[in-house]
Amino acid sequence: MQYLAKVQKKAFLGGAELLLLAEQTSESTWTLLSTERIVETTRLLAFQEGNLVLIELDNLNQIVSVQDATSWVLDLVEHYLAYGVTPEALEQEIERAERWRQSLTLKSQEVDRRALETAARRDEIQELERSLKQEREELETRWQALEQMKAEGRAGEE
Repeated sequence: MQYLAKVQKKAFLGGAELLLLAEQTSESTWTLLSTERIVETTRLLAFQEGNLVLIELDNLNQIVSVQDATSWVLDLVEHYLAYGVTPEALEQEIERAERWRQSLTLKSQEVDRRALETAARRDEIQELERSLKQEREELETRWQALEQMKAEGRAGEE
C-alpha cells in the first residue's frame, strides 16, 4: 500500500519516524488519514525532517520503498491545480452533471410521452379512416341501389 508521509523525526543513525498523511486507495484516489499514524524505520534515509515522501508498506507495515514526493506533488499542481481543479470545482462539476442528467431524463420522458400521444392519435386516425371508408362503401351501395331503383322505375314507365 502506498502512502504520503512526512519525515517526523530523524534518528541519529539515519533512521526516522514517518507520519502517514494520506493513503492511496485506488490508482487515482487518495484518502487523508483521520488518525495520526507513525511508522518507524531503521533504514538510512536521505530525507530531512519535514520532507514529504511517498512510501510503500507491505502487509506487515514494513517499509518497502521510500521516494521523494516533490515531483509527485508538482505533477499534481501541474495537472490539477494549474487549471483550477479544486475539490469545490469538482463538486460543482458533479452537481452540474447531475442537473444535466436529470434534465435529459425529463426531456426523454417528455419525448416518450409525446411518442405515446402520437401513437394514440395515429390509431384514432386509422380507426376514423376505417370508419369513413366503411361509411363511404355503405353510401356508394345505397347510391347504386337508388340509381338501380330509378332505372327500374323508368323502365317500368316505358
